[in-house]
Amino acid sequence: MKLRPAVTALAVATTVFVGSVATAQDFTNQIGARQGMFKMNGVSIGILAGIARGRIDYDAELAQAAADNLVNVSQFNQAPLWPEGSDSDAVATTAALPAIWENYDDFLSKFADFGTAALAIQAVAGDGAGAIGGALGGLGATCGACHDAYQKSR
Repeated sequence: MKLRPAVTALAVATTVFVGSVATAQDFTNQIGARQGMFKMNGVSIGILAGIARGRIDYDAELAQAAADNLVNVSQFNQAPLWPEGSDSDAVATTAALPAIWENYDDFLSKFADFGTAALAIQAVAGDGAGAIGGALGGLGATCGACHDAYQKSR
């Protein structure tokens, strides 16, 4: 009869362990999607910055495509990409700080600011390298504001 409490304790421990494994979330797809989104932004910003700095010859079609891509990415619905628990404290493959979920409205506001800045670049992409350069500062400021608040330093 002394074995019964031990068996009960083992059953409870097994249930707790299995339950925690069963409820653990795999955010691989969400994290991969948001990292892909930022990589796409990086390519487009790289093209526009290269044009503004004279490292890439100005090409109106290329500039417009890069600016259009920034606007398209800025219009993605962010909610599915940022599930709570997909932060850098819980998942090693992300630099997203837990502060995102503590200040989610501010985080979304910063992403909306990025969208506004992307629209500004889109509006001038056909006007030459100087116009692009003038708009890049605003875009960079929106990226920096979000990264400073919500991205873990690597």
